[in-house]
Amino acid sequence: MARRFASQRLVIATHNQGKLAEMAALLAPYGVEAVSAGALGLPEPEETGASFEANAALKARAAAAASGLPALADDSGLVVPALDGAPGIHSARWAGPERDFARAMALVEERLAGSRDRRAAFVAVLALAWPDGQVELFRGEVQGTLVFPPRGGRGFGYDPIFVPEGGRESFGEMDPAAKHAISHRAVAFRKLAAACLAR
Repeated sequence: MARRFASQRLVIATHNQGKLAEMAALLAPYGVEAVSAGALGLPEPEETGASFEANAALKARAAAAASGLPALADDSGLVVPALDGAPGIHSARWAGPERDFARAMALVEERLAGSRDRRAAFVAVLALAWPDGQVELFRGEVQGTLVFPPRGGRGFGYDPIFVPEGGRESFGEMDPAAKHAISHRAVAFRKLAAACLAR
């Protein structure tokens, strides 16, 4: 049985404004006050894990220990079967230190040259950690297809090249509320909410 989240203030262990906005929107109905690791001046730990789960847990534990508050971290990325699962846990690193996702999307397209397989999945793992070190993990996935050139200026990261299964618009074209309803982060969050949050 997962531990329930009982306080009102939660550190979101990210310096990514797009992720912070999505997380804050998901948490709002539960009366949770979200504060970012960036706003608290917490450093970003090095992501040394070999899986989304390991990296999410590492980030959540570091933020909880440093702040003395429960912390929620996400590790997410684009998984492309034709690229043997890349960029995967290295999705942010493909964008370089400048977080240039236009460059990262161009790299995906370049690496896929000669392959007809455009299947992809967005994966997100949410880790909720307490200052005593306990962590609860929740995984969400959404299947889809890659499109080039990138479409739409909404969302962030690889959103403009990803069209979810059964859809016509890329995540970069979709209304944010529509994307939030089906995204990999939303799927993981629904599991977390059912296990740990009280309305």
